[in-house]
This record gives sequence, C-alpha cells and structure tokens, in this order.
Amino acid sequence: MAKGEVHSQCAGYTLSVPNVQSLATSLDKSAQIPERYVRPEAQADPIARNNEIELPVIDLAKLIDPEFSEEEAAKLHFTCQEWGFFQLVNHGVPEELIEGLKANTLEFFNKPLEEKMVYKQDNDGTLQGYGQAFVMSEKQKLDWSDLFYVMTRPITLRNMKFWPTSPSTFRDNIDRYSLELTKLASCLWQYIAKNLGVATEVFAQLFKDHPQGMRFNYPPCPEADKVIGVSPHSDATGFSILLQINDVQGLQIRKDGEWIAVSALPNAFIVNLGDITEVLSNGLYKSIEHRAMINTENPRISLVAFHGPDNSIMLQPLPEVVTTRISFIYVGPPIYSSR
Repeated sequence: MAKGEVHSQCAGYTLSVPNVQSLATSLDKSAQIPERYVRPEAQADPIARNNEIELPVIDLAKLIDPEFSEEEAAKLHFTCQEWGFFQLVNHGVPEELIEGLKANTLEFFNKPLEEKMVYKQDNDGTLQGYGQAFVMSEKQKLDWSDLFYVMTRPITLRNMKFWPTSPSTFRDNIDRYSLELTKLASCLWQYIAKNLGVATEVFAQLFKDHPQGMRFNYPPCPEADKVIGVSPHSDATGFSILLQINDVQGLQIRKDGEWIAVSALPNAFIVNLGDITEVLSNGLYKSIEHRAMINTENPRISLVAFHGPDNSIMLQPLPEVVTTRISFIYVGPPIYSSR
C-alpha cells in the first residue's frame, strides 16, 4: 500500500480545474507551464536504469486448465506477494470487442474539446464525466491529465448522460466490455481466494455487486519531464484492470524503491491489486505504488476498470488469513470500501 495518496476509484469527489487539453494547445504557442502543474519530483525521482525488469505474466488459459492450473496458481500467488502487478494473457475477452472499444476511445478523444465538454463533470464535485480527478484543494499540485470517467456496474449506478452517443457503438461496447471484465474479475477472485486459503464463496459475497468504474486518459506536454500524468498512488480497490489503447506507454510502478517503466504486451491486460486486497490478505498481497508519466508529442490513452467490493461492507483482514499469519501486517480499525 502506498505511503502517499490512495485513490478511491469506484466513487470520488473533485474540484473543478482548467482543462489540460486547452493548456496543451496553448503550450504549442510557447506558453509557460502553469506552476500548479510543475512537479520537481518528476525529475528528481527517475525510472530505474535496468530495462531488463519486466512484469510477471499470468496465463488465464493455463490457470483454468486442470493440467497447468496448480503451477500457474502458484505463480499467481508469488506474483501477488512480490509484485502486486502482472500482465494477464489469454484472458478470453473477445478481440473484436477490444479493438472496437479502442477505436471508439481514440475517436472520442480526437474530437474537438467543445464536443467532449458536453460530458463534463457536474459542479457538485462528483467524479463521473469529462474533467479531472481527486482535486481536493485550490493549492494542490495538479496532474497533467484529463479523464473521462463513468460508473459501469452495477447498472443502477450508471448515469447515462455521461455516456457518449458518438461514436454510435461506444455505449454498447462499454456495456459489453464491462460485462466481460465482470466475468474475468469473478474468475480471478476464485483463484485469489484459493491461494489465500479462503472459501471462494467469501470473495463472491464481498464482490457480489461488482462495483466497477472506468476511466480513460492523457494529453501530451512539450515539457513532459516537468509534469506527471497521475501522481504516485495506490488504488483503493480490490484490483484494477488496465487496457492500453494506443502505443504510447507511461505506466511506472515502484519496485524495491525504484520506479520501473511498464510496457504493455500486445493483447494483454495489466492487473494491479488494490488496497482492499492488501487489507483482506492481512498484508500478504501487495498494493503497489504507481504513477503515469507524459509523452512530449503524443497522448497516452488507456482504459482502467476498477473493481471493488459492495460499498456497505466493513473491511478488515480475513480471519482465515490472520490465523495463518501470526504477525499482523495491517494494524488499525476496520475500513469501509467507499471512502
């Protein structure tokens, strides 16, 4: 779990701030980066030089195949303890759906700003819509990113005024994709539960309503080394599933005190465990600090789906895990999944 910020992704609150796309356009005219976006730590805390470090890869097809399941489950268990991040291949989500959603997302973000602003966030500070996230103070340093965020599951939490009607297939593809990821999440929870020695029904009950939100991002910046796309944080979720929309990379994770740049594999998801899973596992599984950096010329566009438990459930380490781990890692009162 990160020592700094914790981003609760399935619900949120934010103050209104200027649109970054408009700032990026003005910078093409040699304007200075506004001081609120300048982040000295971006230069002071560079990535590790060792480019040979790669995320572990988990093969879902092997995980569910009786012939290979035990070995792949052991690999998943080790990865959750040591990394908290992995690339998931052979995940079963239809390629045509993924490619359709990628095309929709690129088309939406390539629209003129005024068309995207039709879906701007409400002035009540809630997170859904087009805008920014987790701006809690007028003096707060800002991330160099615009986002489009919608609640997708359960359906009762959807606010359809924020769901774009153009491209014409966007709504349907978001709906289909969210359902596919719900199925995928259920499958992953089964193996996580087994690895922790917990009955699968326990996790099924915790995550029964599958609260799920999706966010899309980031504009380029001519002085990318001075800004940060998303500040270092950990996710206050069960886990998050990232789909890289275009070829511009930017995700970095902190491993053994150093930042490591992550390159998404073709046709893979990047999965990271959240704070809730770290708490439930009594610290056995790790919620790793990560950040997103910016490209000087091209936007980085990714889609992250956040999967959390039912918002009414009080969370604390599962008794089965505490029994098998005498030394408490998580110390403190129970927490709630919505915060």
